[in-house]
Amino acid sequence: MPPGPGTGADGEEVTVPDIIPAQRDPDSRPPADERLHRKQRLAAAFRLFSAFGFDEGVAGHITARDPERPDHFWVNPFGMHFGHISVSDLILVNDQGQVVEGDHPVNTAAFVIHSQVHAARPDVVAAAHAHSVHGKAWSSLGRTLDPITQDVCAFFEDHAVFDDYTGVVLDLEEGKRIAHALAGNKAAILRNHGLLTVGHSVDEAAWWFITMERSCQAQLLAEAAGTPVLIAPEMARRTEDQVGSHLAGWFSFQPLFDRIVRAQPDLLD
Repeated sequence: MPPGPGTGADGEEVTVPDIIPAQRDPDSRPPADERLHRKQRLAAAFRLFSAFGFDEGVAGHITARDPERPDHFWVNPFGMHFGHISVSDLILVNDQGQVVEGDHPVNTAAFVIHSQVHAARPDVVAAAHAHSVHGKAWSSLGRTLDPITQDVCAFFEDHAVFDDYTGVVLDLEEGKRIAHALAGNKAAILRNHGLLTVGHSVDEAAWWFITMERSCQAQLLAEAAGTPVLIAPEMARRTEDQVGSHLAGWFSFQPLFDRIVRAQPDLLD
C-alpha cells in the first residue's frame, strides 16, 4: 500500500517522510536547479509513457509550470515521439501560445488545454493527457471510475467527467470548460477523448495518469467478467487518504524514474 511504512536496516519501522530526499522540496533549490529538475522529470515521464504504450501518433502532452514564470510551461514538441524526447528537446510556451524557448512548434491542443488548467489551478505544477487505450475506451462510457480496487481508491471522490466532446480541442473556451470540469480534483475523464491528470509535481501528475489508465483497464476487465463488488464509501475514503495524497503520488513515481533513467540515460541530455 504505497506509501506505507517499511522496515529499516536496523529493524525499526520507517515511514515515507523519513526517507524522502530533500530534492522533493522545490523551495530547497535555486530556480535554475528547480527548472532542470522539472524538465528531467518531464522527459522521463514521456519516455515512460512511450514504454507503456500511451503514445498515439502526435496526440498527448505533459506540461510542467516554469518555476520563475508561472504563466509559462514546458511541454513536448509537436510531432516528436514520446520515446525520443530528451531534456534538451522540451519547449517553453507562454500564456499566448508562443514558443519562447526551443526550436520546435507546440501542439495547439496542448496549449489550449494546459494553459487553461494551469491558469485555473495555481497549485498545479504539472498536467498530463494522452490517448491511452483503456483510458479512451473507458471515457466513451461517460462515467467516473468505481471503487473496485485499492489502487483506484486514489481517485475516490477526486475525479470528474468532462461530458462535452466537440472534436479536437482547439478553442480556448473549451480549454476553460475542461478546467472548470476538473475543478479541484486530481483527474478528469474527458468523454470520448481520454484522461487528464494533474499534480503538485511532474512525478505526481505522471503517476496519477499511469495508475488511472490501469484502473480503467481493471474496471473494463472486471465488468466484462461480471459485476464488481464495490469497496464501501467509508473504506474507500480511508484508502484515498493512504494512496491518493500528493506525497503518495510523488513517491510512487520514484521507482519508475530510477528505472527509466538507468535504461535510457540519454533522456537527461
